Order: sequence, then C-alpha cells, then structure tokens
Amino acid sequence: MRQFLKFMFASMVGTFLIGFVLIMILIGSLAALGSGFSSGNKPTTISDNSILHLRLDQGIVDRGSKDDFLFDLGPFRDANTIGLNILLASLDHARTDDHIEGIFLDLTGMQAGFATMREVREKLLAFKQESGKPVIAYSDSYTQGTYYMATAADAIYLQPKGDVDYRGLRSEYMFYKGMFEKLDIDVQFIRGSNNRFKSFGEVFTEEKMSEANREQNRVLLAGLWAEHLQAVSTNRKIDKDRLNLIVDSLLVRNAESALELGLVDGLKYRDEVLDILRERMDVPADQELKFAELGKYARSFTPGYSKGGKKEKLAVIYAEGSIASGESEDGVIGGTSLSETIREAREDTMIKAIVLRVNSPGGSGLASEVIWREVELAKKDKPVVVSMGDVAASGGYYISAPATKIFAEPTTITGSIGVFGMIPNMQGFFKNKLGITFDGEKTHKYADMMTLSRPLTEEEKNIIQGYVDEFYEGFKERVAEGRNMSVAEVDSIGQGRVWTGTDAKRIGLVDELGGLEAAITEAAKLAGIADYKRVELPEQKDLFEQIMTDLNGQMSTWAATRFLGEDAQLLKQFTKAKQAREQTGILARMPYDLEIR
Repeated sequence: MRQFLKFMFASMVGTFLIGFVLIMILIGSLAALGSGFSSGNKPTTISDNSILHLRLDQGIVDRGSKDDFLFDLGPFRDANTIGLNILLASLDHARTDDHIEGIFLDLTGMQAGFATMREVREKLLAFKQESGKPVIAYSDSYTQGTYYMATAADAIYLQPKGDVDYRGLRSEYMFYKGMFEKLDIDVQFIRGSNNRFKSFGEVFTEEKMSEANREQNRVLLAGLWAEHLQAVSTNRKIDKDRLNLIVDSLLVRNAESALELGLVDGLKYRDEVLDILRERMDVPADQELKFAELGKYARSFTPGYSKGGKKEKLAVIYAEGSIASGESEDGVIGGTSLSETIREAREDTMIKAIVLRVNSPGGSGLASEVIWREVELAKKDKPVVVSMGDVAASGGYYISAPATKIFAEPTTITGSIGVFGMIPNMQGFFKNKLGITFDGEKTHKYADMMTLSRPLTEEEKNIIQGYVDEFYEGFKERVAEGRNMSVAEVDSIGQGRVWTGTDAKRIGLVDELGGLEAAITEAAKLAGIADYKRVELPEQKDLFEQIMTDLNGQMSTWAATRFLGEDAQLLKQFTKAKQAREQTGILARMPYDLEIR
C-alpha cells in the first residue's frame, strides 16, 4: 500500500506539473525561434578557442533531432535523449572545425548500449588521430562501460574519492514463476521444437536459467569482454593477462588503486581538470574556458551530406524498438509504417541506395514478415545495406536477412533465429483471487482456443506447436535465402541462439563489422554514387506534435523516478511481467531482455 500511495502521489505531482512545463515550453520556444534555434535560418555561433563539452548523461538513441535539446530544462532533462546521428555528425564536424580546440569527455552518468558506445568511441579515436586535438575524459566514478569509452581519450581523470568499478561483466534476470504461482496464473510457453535457446518464456515459467540459456550467456559475455579487453589493453598499454588479474583479484578498491594500476592518469577534482584543459589547449590563464555544449554545437552547422543541391540521394531508414503490427510510435516499429517508408524509398527514383538501421529485439512474427517483404522488394531495385545497432535479434534479424549486405558492431547482439508462442491461463487467478468464473457457448470446437479463462487442451497445445514450428521453418527459409545458406546450416546456428556481432560474422549471419557510417559508405559504393544527399526516414513529426505526444509519458517517467527512486525499476519489471498476459500469438523476439553490467 505504501508503494502504491507513493506512485499515486508521483503521478498526481506529474500531472500538476504538466501545465507548468507547457508554459516553460512556450517561453523557450519563442526565445528559440527568435534566436534562430530551430528555424534553421540563423545557425548558432561558436566562439573561437571553444571546447566541445560532451556530457553524455542522457539515453542515447539511434536517431535524434537538434530540436531535442530545446527543452533541456532542469529536472526534466533526464526525459530527453541524445541522437547517435547528431553525436557522430558533431564529432565529425568538430574534427575540422577551427573553432573547436579539443573535447572534454564528461562521462559521469553515461547511458548507452555496448554497440552504441563502441561507435562513439571509434569516432572519438578518429577525431583525436586525424585532428591532433586533445580529448580529456573525466568522471566522478567509472562503470566498466564508461571506462571503456574513456580509453579513447588522451588522458583519463578520476575524482579523488571516486572509483573505477572493474569486476567483470555479469548478466542477471528476474524470474516471475513464483509470483505467477501466487496469483494462480499459468503461463503456457510454447517454443519451436528445436528452439532450445529461445528462452524468453523461461522468466515466466522457471525459477532459474536453463542450461542452454546459461551456455549462450557465457559465450555472449565472453565475446563482449574480449572486445572490452582489447580496447583497454591497446589504449592503456596494459597486458590483457594483467587486466584479467586486476579483475579476478578485485585489485581496484578505490581511486588510489586505480591510479597505481595505471587505469587512470590522475586523481583530480573537476576544477583541477579544467585547469589541465586550459593548459592543454593553450588558453591564457586570464581567460575563461569556452564550452560548446553538444546541443548548442549541433545547431551551429549543417552536415555536408544533408545539404541541398545534390540530385542523388541515399536514404537512412531507422527501425528502433520492438516490432508490432500497425503504426509506429516511440519505442515501437510498426509493420505498416516501416514497410510503407521502405516502399516509398524504393519507388523514389532519386534515392539510389537504402541503409536500414536496425536496433530491435524483435516482436510480432507477422509484422516482421510484412517488413521483410518490402526489404526484399527494395533489394531488387537498389542496394539495401543493414546497419545493426545494440541489438538486431529475432524479428530484428528477420527484417535484416534479405539485405544486400549486413554490418554489425563486434558488440552488437544479433541472431536469435527462432519463434515462440505464449498464452497465459488466468482461470485460477480469476476464480481463486477474484471470485470470477466464466461460462458460455460456442459454434465450433476451437472457437475459444486462445481464451485466457481456461488452460489449453493437449490437442490445442499441439496445434499451436504446429503454428510455431511452421513459422520457424519459414524463418529459416528467409534467412537461408538472404544469406545464401542451406536451411540445415541456418538451423545449426539458429534454435533461438543469440550471438555477438563478431561471432555472427564468423558464422555468416553478418558480412562486415562496422557502424552506421561504414554501412553508409558501402551502400554508396554499391550504388556507384559519390556526391549525394543523405535523407533520414521516416520523416520526423513536427516539433510541437512530438512534444504533445511525448509529454505525458516523459512526465510520468520523471515523476516515477523522482519519487520512487530504485523502486521505479521494480515497477518497470512488474510491467514487463504483466505483458505475459498480453503477448499472445507467434512472436519472433529475443529470448530475454538482456541487461549486462
């Protein structure tokens, strides 16, 4: 009851604040429009001898807009995101921008997936090597992810009382079997006959990981750690065996030990790091440091690839989120919407190549098939190159399979070629917990087969098993056709198993290792175009339309986090568990929601 009242209070406060936020948005918008903030007619001016300040403490998504930074307001800042496209373009422009003298990589609280971090890190290395400008990293404390990012810098500094969390990677899942048993809910999980790695339903039906799931987790973690180890060893000049010893023995216990072991270059307070920046960038002592925040800097230029006047175009189509039928929305790839976007790009004769950026754990099998068809048709007309983000698994791989070429980062999580069905039986819950029973009539034997009010019969389970197996056979055929493999070869690497990008390349599911820009370069090469305009699709909503769409959800998220603290994560997990009652049908989805720390 206490948690319930806390959440209700948070929601009430969030609702009350909406009016205030709308007023602030209006004021900010008027000011922005007056200064050319979002009008595009008057770019922001960056002062000479500026330092690009990369404060990456907001979630990084594949696609963002310069307008995203317009409402970077106080406590609501956490509701905003940083677009990877904006971040990469800014780093690329800063490399040759005479106004920028270097980068201050401010990593306290960074939020990003493994593949995203690698893509940003590679761009930082290119900036440093090609421009000769310094990159300085600082944080109050480093996670293993932020430390991986920091190793792209010339120097790494740590707050004297901070720490480097260096203990190795782990995966952890929350299992809901006991909770559902207490609620008298039986989750009927049916996976493909040979889909032993397809373990999404295990969190609802088991108390611990299956051996198959444990095996793929072990391999996955080893692959991600190998990438981390290589990067740190190369840039910090520390032998890999030594790094593993540091981790196994937990030698990093405080800031001093991190310095002694060579993981950081100095223990400094923020003001001391600013003094180092002043010295490294030859800023006179009597002058203040000039920082260009990412939002401001992104508005100071237009990337060359997006400028008008070029006849030929290359389309980058973003597919980020779970896959579902219908229209797209934030965090959801709508089969209808995305297939329409791909079709329009295919029919546009000025678009010579398509890059499909996939960042999805999958979802609806039917929606994945709808999208697959449009990718297959587009490939016959022009090159289609897939760029995989943090995850492109199950349905995410299904829609990638027919592409001309597939790129992935070494740390991308992909594969999971398999399907399952999940039908909750809530008869016990309704009868024993709520006192509700069901009765009715039907015209035919199977009319109520998918009802939640009774368990499936053995015959019905066999029928659904047939549906699942049939879809899996089709999934394998789609992959076999797209990857020039036999169905048997696909099955040997399928069965619902997930792979890192490195392993996926080794077994033939991926063609090349690289990020979005590498995929774009290859698509242009395949199309035979050099001077082209990059267009990003689908078209983004009008700024204020997007604000009104997102506002309620952002306010609820902020309010829940602000007032519930760590309990907000429990609420999020409970919401995922509840989805077991709603995810009926055949799903092509990753076997679990993977969170690695």
